[in-house]
Amino acid sequence: MSPDPAPLAPAARLVPMLASLLSAFALSQAFRTVTAILAPSLQADFGLDGQALGAFAGLFGLSFGVAQLLMGIGMDVYGLRRTVLISFSLAIAGSALSALAPSYGWLMAGQLLIGVGCSPAFLACTMFLARHFPAERFAFFSGVSLGAGGLGLIFTGTPLAWVVQYGGWRAGFAVLAVLSALSWLLIWRVVHEPPAAYAPQSTQREGWRQAFAGLASLLALPHTWGILVMGMSCYAAFLSLRGLWLGPLLIERFGYTLVQSGNVALVLSVIALFAPGVFGRLDPGVRRRRAWVVRAAASMAGCFALLALLQRADAALALIVLMGLLSGYGVLQYADVRASYPAAMTGRALSLYTMAMFLGVALMQWTTGIVAAVAAAHGLPPYGAVLGAIAAWLALAAMAFGLLPASPLLRRPGTTARR
Repeated sequence: MSPDPAPLAPAARLVPMLASLLSAFALSQAFRTVTAILAPSLQADFGLDGQALGAFAGLFGLSFGVAQLLMGIGMDVYGLRRTVLISFSLAIAGSALSALAPSYGWLMAGQLLIGVGCSPAFLACTMFLARHFPAERFAFFSGVSLGAGGLGLIFTGTPLAWVVQYGGWRAGFAVLAVLSALSWLLIWRVVHEPPAAYAPQSTQREGWRQAFAGLASLLALPHTWGILVMGMSCYAAFLSLRGLWLGPLLIERFGYTLVQSGNVALVLSVIALFAPGVFGRLDPGVRRRRAWVVRAAASMAGCFALLALLQRADAALALIVLMGLLSGYGVLQYADVRASYPAAMTGRALSLYTMAMFLGVALMQWTTGIVAAVAAAHGLPPYGAVLGAIAAWLALAAMAFGLLPASPLLRRPGTTARR
């Protein structure tokens, strides 16, 4: 018989620690969506085309995703607090470097540092939830945490647009550097992780070799591949719109000003505060959750296809708001990952899934940048081509997820306990 779990730390201790970790996640959200507001200024100052802009936005996701693997292992070996403090200092340095960047190359170097620095931000929150909160409430608390991270999206709406319009894009990066430093200090002061209450205890801390072997064992499981395919697509699709193409689309297709496009981004960000929590509350449980994810992803693909065709600003705005509401289904994917693996593999599974998410972001933003450049070179509407490519990508991913096998744990009696 397994030992009883450690007593749960009082909420008075857990909530401030979670909130401190979420401050870094909110800044991570801001960094990953900043391109939508900065894009026109960067294009003007450095003469960037769509491909270069896509590469800039995608580098965050690429560096974030690649580092995610190491960060997940680092949290197992060294703990959440130490891993976050060491890595997030790179985000501070990267944002400061970006604010001073004299050329596109230096700007890319700053983006690389920011991506690596932000890589453990949300993973630390999900692992904290998995270790200290009951499994049956994981989807709900994950949704609340995702919503709290939406505060970073709010900043990259109207507030950042105002800063950039009157102070320039360098001022935007400078403000983010200051906020990141304050978040680092908050984590250093508040986060002192108690013993885990809902994770298996080990008498011997794993080394790097054992941790890598554990990740390899995940890839040997057939159901992992469906999870990774979906993970590389759903969040990437919405973030490619919100974090890269929203501003240029509204400005060039519909004649919006920078601040007006920031207002639209702000509306999406406010929606992002609540949509994940709503989906977390509506979580149908392990037996029906995958079907919900497939339907939601297929619906989002249809929305992207329709947005590619719309030429009326009011109809496009209504559809974009609907897409923001629908994007909250991503929290169900995190719950599905946790339910698909034994408790001893949960941390690595969440790490691998988060890595897939941001590698997908990098790949999709880089690919859509190429699509935009090729379409423009052939005299085709670039944003229609970009949105159509995202729609096709997402539809294929939903189909693959529905056809690939699910975890055996989801089919066993009594699995509702791992919601």
